[in-house]
Amino acid sequence: MSTETIRGMDHVGITVSDIDEATRFFEEAFGAEVIYDSVSRSDEDVKGEETENILNLFPGTRITTVRMMTLKHGPGLELFEMKGPEQNQSVRPSDYGLQHFAVYVDNINEAISLFERAGGKMFTSPQPLMFPTEVGDNNFFCYGRTPWGSVIELISLPSRMPYEDHTSLRRWKP
Repeated sequence: MSTETIRGMDHVGITVSDIDEATRFFEEAFGAEVIYDSVSRSDEDVKGEETENILNLFPGTRITTVRMMTLKHGPGLELFEMKGPEQNQSVRPSDYGLQHFAVYVDNINEAISLFERAGGKMFTSPQPLMFPTEVGDNNFFCYGRTPWGSVIELISLPSRMPYEDHTSLRRWKP
């Protein structure tokens, strides 16, 4: 079997407490746009044991809304609003499993302003990339939390990075 069939990341799925609030946040913070709703609140066909098994949901969880959004560049965002008898808060970057996704930005200070105006909270001001393989003039990142608790990294990499001296492979950039 060949990996030639693999193209790249299609979308990131995020469970949110309020899909309309999350939609507003992504529109204001990143200019995301709604493509379509896969499931609306009036749909009845995504409840039940079959869906619980397919998606490995906690028993009794109900999917209320699913919305696909697009960013100008990169993978899509698939937002899930679910209501269930057992739901946990978002993970911290030190927890196991998916813990953040990064959005590439051209102007990190402007992106932080948009993120915060939309209701997010940054953990710090922009920081120089901390790993020796990534350092470079104006290569910055910072992490923040969305209003519902997911962690998003803002990253800008305008300068060549030291890792490029050792491989022909390159990180994806829009």
